Amino acid sequence: MNDRADGGELEFRVAEELRFLLASRFRGRGRPRVPYDPTSTLGHVVQSLGVPLTEVGGLALDGEPVPPAHRPAGGGLVDVTALPRPQALPTGPPRFLLDVHLGALARRLRLVGLDSAYSNDADDPALVARSGAERRVLLTRDRGLLRRRALWRGAFVRGTRPDGQLIDVLTRFDPPLAPWTRCPACNGRLAPVAKAEVAHRLRPGTLRTYDTFTRCRSCARVYWRGAHGGRLEATVAAAERALRHAD
Repeated sequence: MNDRADGGELEFRVAEELRFLLASRFRGRGRPRVPYDPTSTLGHVVQSLGVPLTEVGGLALDGEPVPPAHRPAGGGLVDVTALPRPQALPTGPPRFLLDVHLGALARRLRLVGLDSAYSNDADDPALVARSGAERRVLLTRDRGLLRRRALWRGAFVRGTRPDGQLIDVLTRFDPPLAPWTRCPACNGRLAPVAKAEVAHRLRPGTLRTYDTFTRCRSCARVYWRGAHGGRLEATVAAAERALRHAD
């Protein structure tokens, strides 16, 4: 940005829960200050600090609420507040789209019954286009992707471990859960299936030990509560607990 001849500056008071998103050069210096540029919107300046607008609840200039498109007449103090949780969407319960780095999170979201699209080779333009076409919230840790103007809805996923990321998404959107109803592999719907119908696809040990099965209506994968069931049940229980505590 170019400084104005009068040396005007914008000072930013960023909500504590958003400070981790600030670019490293601003993170440890109290209130960030930047030269005022009359050609930039306030939203553009906030994003240049490192905070995507998808994470911002509101902006105020010298105490007066203003939209992200506002162009200040001069310098001033800008308050940047965090988006309140849970976040309501105009389309009702959220449908998700995850970027290529969040495959493990996609499987966990599907485990608790949430419509979560994922492809491990989708590029950024394709993700943005699909988000808009299918009205899906794009989940990502890529702040640059969240700054794309064409993006319908997006959310920065907090945390680096999939279990923590799952709790972050659930407490942000408070979606209704339906565990064990979606295919973790493809996101299709699961339906009960008679053991006799899938017996030819099962190993002898599985045939002897288990009697209850489901099958994906899209990819035909067969599921049962196997040796890994305890770990999956713990994930579901943690998800349900997180939403109860968020109420």
